[in-house]
Parts: sequence; C-alpha cells; structure tokens
Amino acid sequence: MRMIDRETVQRILDTADIVDVVSDFVSLKRRGANYIGLCPFHNERTPSFSVSKSKGICKCFSCGKGGSPVSFIMEIEQMSYQEALRYLAKKYNIEIVEHEMSEQEREEESQREAMFAINSFALQHFEKNLTDTPDGKEIGLAYFRKRGINDAMIQRFHLGYSLEQGNNLHDEALAKGYNEKYLVDTGLCIRNDRGTVYDRFKGRVIYPVHSISGKVVAFGGRTLRSDKSVAKYVNSPESIIYSKSRELYGLYQAKQSIAKKNKCILVEGYMDVISMHQAGVENVVASSGTSLTEGQIRLIHRFTDNITVIYDSDAAGIKASLRGIDMILAEGINVKVLSLPDGDDPDSFAQSHSAQEVEDYLQANETDFIRFKTKILLKDAANDPIARSKVITDILRTIAVIPDAVTRTVYIAECSRNFGIDEQVLMLQLSKLIAERQENAERTSRQAEARNSIADIVETDIQEVKPDSSSTESSPTKSEPALNILSGREKFLEPFERELIRLIIKYGMVDLCEAEDEKGNPIYLKLIDYIGYELQKENITLSVPLYSQAFEMVKNMADTAWTEDKNTCIQRLQKKRSDDETSLRDEIRQAGMSVSDIKAKEVALQSRLDNEFNQGLNDFAEHYIEQRLCSCDNDDIRRLATELVSERHKLSKIHSKYSKVETERDRLIELVPRAVYELLYGILEFDIKETERNLQATSDTAVIRMLMQKYIELKRTQQEFAKFLGERIVAPRPRNKVSPAQ
Repeated sequence: MRMIDRETVQRILDTADIVDVVSDFVSLKRRGANYIGLCPFHNERTPSFSVSKSKGICKCFSCGKGGSPVSFIMEIEQMSYQEALRYLAKKYNIEIVEHEMSEQEREEESQREAMFAINSFALQHFEKNLTDTPDGKEIGLAYFRKRGINDAMIQRFHLGYSLEQGNNLHDEALAKGYNEKYLVDTGLCIRNDRGTVYDRFKGRVIYPVHSISGKVVAFGGRTLRSDKSVAKYVNSPESIIYSKSRELYGLYQAKQSIAKKNKCILVEGYMDVISMHQAGVENVVASSGTSLTEGQIRLIHRFTDNITVIYDSDAAGIKASLRGIDMILAEGINVKVLSLPDGDDPDSFAQSHSAQEVEDYLQANETDFIRFKTKILLKDAANDPIARSKVITDILRTIAVIPDAVTRTVYIAECSRNFGIDEQVLMLQLSKLIAERQENAERTSRQAEARNSIADIVETDIQEVKPDSSSTESSPTKSEPALNILSGREKFLEPFERELIRLIIKYGMVDLCEAEDEKGNPIYLKLIDYIGYELQKENITLSVPLYSQAFEMVKNMADTAWTEDKNTCIQRLQKKRSDDETSLRDEIRQAGMSVSDIKAKEVALQSRLDNEFNQGLNDFAEHYIEQRLCSCDNDDIRRLATELVSERHKLSKIHSKYSKVETERDRLIELVPRAVYELLYGILEFDIKETERNLQATSDTAVIRMLMQKYIELKRTQQEFAKFLGERIVAPRPRNKVSPAQ
C-alpha cells in the first residue's frame, strides 16, 4: 500500500483555503477579518465557530473543536489523516505523488477507507447495471421513466439497479479484488446462518446516500415486485461510516441552493427529493422515511435558519410527524409548514406542475406552524371544550421549546387571537410549561451525572485492582488525555511550559534578535533557536511529554524542511513581484504622465513591491510552524497547536486606524526571554518546595545541614531572577480547565 509523499502533502496544505473548505459544510458570515457560523460539531443556536483565513484555522470557542483544513475534514467526515489529504487533493485538483508505506503504516490504514472504496465500486456497479444491462434497462430504467425521472436527475443522484441474481455484486467485487469482509460490513451483502453471502439489494432500484461532502455512505433499494411479503424498501444498516440519524438524503446535492436561498424544504422520501429537484426546486432534502432527528436538524442548521416542512394529504402521517416541528423549533430554527392538495405528495405534485407553478404554490401556501397545528388538531376537537383545551396546551408546549423569548411572545399573541383567550392567561400557562421543561431537563442532567459518577467509581475500583497500574499511568493510551496523567513536577511546571510552547508554535521561525556566528559575522537568531540555546545552556528539558514532543518537532522542522520551504516561498513571492511589476509599470507608462512623474511613480512602485515581498516572507515565517503543526498527523500535537494559536477576540480596526498598536509579535524580544526565565523561576519554586518537604520529613542532622545549604542557594538564585522579572513572589499561572489534548 502507498502513502502520500511530503512534497504533495505540503502542496495540499499550502493550497487548501480554510474558508473555502469550511464553507462546504457551514454557512459562514464575515465578521471583521474572520468568519463565523454555527458549530458543526455540537448543538448551538448562537454562532461560536470562528474561521480565520489569515491563520488558516477554525475554532469553536464553545466545544473547542476545530483546526486546519485537514483537521476539520478529519473531524467532520470522520476520516483518517491520509483520507483527509486525499479529499483536499481532489477538491483542489492536486495530483497525488505517493511512496510505499511501511509495515506499521499499513497496519494503521483505516478500515473506513476500504468501506468507502467498496461503496464507490458498488455505486458504479449499480449505475452500469441500470444503463448497460438488458434487465436494468427493461426493469430499472423503465421504472424511473414511468415515474417521470429524466437522465439528468438519474446522473445527478447516481440512481442505479441491482440485478435479480443473488450474488451479482458479490461475485464482481471479489473478481475485482475487494475483500468480502467489507461487503458484509457495509451491508451491501448479507451473510446467512449457513455462511452463504448474497446481495442485499437484489432486484431493486438503487438510491445512493451521500455524505455532506459527497462520499457514498449507504444505499436505499426499492423493490419493483407487487408481492406484499417483500419489503418495499431496504436500506443499508448502520456502520462505522453510516449513521442514519446523521444523514439527510439529497443534502449533498442541495446544500448550495439551501445556503443561497436561506431556506431548506424538508420532505419524506427519495422520489420526493428527486422530482422536486427536477422541477427546479433544489433546496430540498429528505429524512429518508425515518423520524427526524436532532442530528439531521443540526445538519440543516449549518446552512440556514429557515425550514419549510412539506406534508402530503395523509392526516395520520401529519399528526405523527408533528413532533418534528417541536424538535426544529427547539434548535432555534424558523419553521413554516406546507400541506399539499388532497391526493398529492411532493413527488406527484412536482411531476404534474411546472417549475414556476411549484414555486408559486410554495410561496402562497406556506403557513405558520401554529395555524397549521391548530387546524390539524382542532379537526378532532370540534365543539368539545375539554378536547379544545388539550389542543391549546399542546400548542403551548410547542411554543415552550422555542429558545428566544421575543419569538415566544409573538406566538402567544397569535394564539390569543386564534383562540380568543387573554394573553396573560396564556403567558402564565406558558411560564409553567417552561419551568416544567427546565425541571425535567435538570432532573435528567442530575441522573446522567449520577450514572457517570457511579461509572467513574467502578472504573476507579477496576483500575485499583489491576496489577502494575504504574505502567498504565506512564503510558497514555489514545483515549487518555495527554495532560491528565502528569506527575507532581510536570503539573507544577505545565503552565510555564505551556506559555513557552505557545510562543514557539506561533512564532518559532520569526527572527528574534541579532547574534554572531562562530566567525563573528552578524546573523539573525530565530525564536526557536534562541529558546533552544537558553534551555540547553541551563540544561533544561521540558517536563510535560506533549510539550517536549512538540518542541522536538519544531526543532526538526527548523533543521530539515524550513530551508527548502522558505526557498519555495521566495520563488513564489519573486514571481508575483515580477508579474506585478510588469503589469503596474505598463499602467504607469500608459497613463500619459511626464517623465518625472513616471520616474517618481516607478520609485514608489519599487518601494511598495519591496514592502509586499518582505511582508509576504515575514508572514510565511510567522505562520510556518502553526500551519504545519495544526495539520500534522499526530492527533495530540494537532489539537494542542490549534488550541494555542486560536484567539477568541481580535482588536477592532478602529483602535489601529489612526495609530500604531503594539502587537504581541512586536514585543517578542521582551516576552520570549521572560517566558524562559519564568520557566526557570517555576523550576526553582518547585525545587524549593521539595526541599522544604524533605526538611520536614527528616531528623538526620547531616541531611538537614545539606538541605539547608541547598535551600539557601535556591532562595538566593530565586531572588536574582525576581529582580529581572520584577516580581517578589513566583507562582505558576492557573491551568486552563479544558486541556488542549482532550
């Protein structure tokens, strides 16, 4: 098996634009120099997901997830590092150059990649069956033609057909070298009790289900038999690449239209989506026959705050689906509801009307959820006062889930008009229902905490009876946060080392100060070289394993890849400078000015281009380390780098419009030595405390004399450091509550 080589990886990292990548999954709005949107990794109603184009990273300041384009794709698509790189290479049409993988790399190759590969093969297999086989044309294609589906939609949604033969897909996949295990794991094939493997979707038309990025994660198959004993629809089972509660049929094809129109239309089935798209209404998705889930609603919420739910004329189905409205409202999304004419569903309605007629009907018949729900529920209440009061309470329960108080007030006023009941009475009842919801939520939370506490106690008891538990503590596994198993010394020094490694990751390749080489020639000393020299001079190594690992990675970059990457950057900047100079010089000379004006403008142009070149080189050096560590294949290092370089707030431009504002980079010559000395301070403080504890623990006179001498020397050294730092007392800064490696 082969692996992407370093040069290709670097080209991918340099090309991938974080705003462009994230925009495929999240609707972003510009805010100052950055972009914001709803976090795709957790449930939120107020945007806290920030994307920095200049830094090339994203970060949720609520749940903490984010990172570089590679990190984002790994998290959002649950891909391996190599899979994410291939995804970005395909997105930006970058040719992948590979090298042979080692044995260890082969062992670490993700099972997910094999499952995606076999799903991709199955997609092509089903498509070929539909168009290139007699049965496919006469049965599958004829069915789609009968349903009014044209070739463009067949291609857009990759519709297919599975032959009636019980093992057609299975046999062809094995002949192509695919592993039978993954045919079964993806659900494409079924293994019965006798060990026989056969195709799951035989004799069915196929509807592939795509992830939001376009990967095939599952299939739905519809039988064309009239036999009632055969299930009408069969779907892929859940697997490590497919969770039906987190997928929406048609979202991959609809996401751009949803973001553009700022509205998502929600229907029920495959054919509803396809026919609506064919009618020109493309912002349509389906829950694929399953009950709407919070995960699916959050998927939609990434792209829009507005959902229109279309129900067919089946009253029983409408009532059963009303719960979905409550779930949508609870997510802070605006809901409209549309009921189609009797006998119609979205598929038949779209097939029997023109695109303009469909659009006009949608706009004219969308209704507020209160009017819709009132109309549906009051049909059975008639003149029964008790039933009517239950309907009102039911609607109030729906309003109670809306998070925005102003919106709730508006809906209460609407209910008051509809039912002829005083607003104050409705508000009082609503307050009771909201309090009841909060109480239930708190009770559920307490129960969950109690269960977790019991689980922690049980886990602790299990750990205590394990033999050789010390080896477990010294060797963190992937599931253990790298900063939660530190020794006493490491915990004490962690905040000091954290600040030092933060400066290294943010500014490691920036020129810090002038120095002299062995021959006495002046040279610029980079920040990483300065810190490395100071730590080596004091014979200090970083005690926190994660920070030490990051430090060594940065030093290795500086010693190996930096020179080549810098030269590549210089060549790129020189080419840009040359191109700009040629075009701008021509503009100056064509402007028809005097010779003296031309010369003056050319001098100004040279100065401007020189400044742009130097600024480009400085920016490359400043972001070099952070961009590479935020995109590296080590999970802990990648999370650490993302955490340390993310900034929740940026200074408003108004503060620097009329005067120069001193930045952290401007103060590096002051901050970096201070960070080094603060670490030395911390080491001294820990050693002093250790010496005090040892003094209290011994009664041996000789040992006491020796420890007292050490204590005096440590205190004298600490006082000297205190003079430099301007502090009388040294204490570590408090650690963050959330570890970056968690």
